[in-house]
Amino acid sequence: MKLMFASDIHGNAYFCNKLKEAYNKEQPEKLILLGDLLYNKSLLSFGRNNERQKTAGILNDLMDYIIAVRGNCDTDLDQALLYFPIMSDYKKLNVDGYEFFITHGHLYNVKYGLDSIKNAARFSDANIILYGHTHCKYNLYEDDFYILNPGSCSQPRDSMQPSYGFIDITKAG
Repeated sequence: MKLMFASDIHGNAYFCNKLKEAYNKEQPEKLILLGDLLYNKSLLSFGRNNERQKTAGILNDLMDYIIAVRGNCDTDLDQALLYFPIMSDYKKLNVDGYEFFITHGHLYNVKYGLDSIKNAARFSDANIILYGHTHCKYNLYEDDFYILNPGSCSQPRDSMQPSYGFIDITKAG
């Protein structure tokens, strides 16, 4: 099964369209969204509030394929605009025997280390952690976990390029 994962769109319709184009090109079975989907304080201050609605429309076109969790900027207003649930703080997902722990990361203080998120994943018997929040890409195998952060598809802090990730799990045998 091929999965695409992205985080921190922050209501940027242009980059959300780029994400949708990549999704359509690669055709993964699921799109995992790791929070902070619609809210963008800077767009609101520039009078571009319709960006939130445009971004919601783009994501709603993919609603049948989306698994999403709540980010620190996601609100009830965002949920009202989206046709798929986003208000869970974390989700667990089993794909061909691999257990995923999916979260935004803000509740686990990921900006200051990964011990808390690893403990939560360990408690849920996960071996793959997907998180966002930092806007920085992260890809490491550590303490029996694959730990992945796609960065941000609209506001990267670690590079000049917006980013997202893919995982392709093929059941062996």
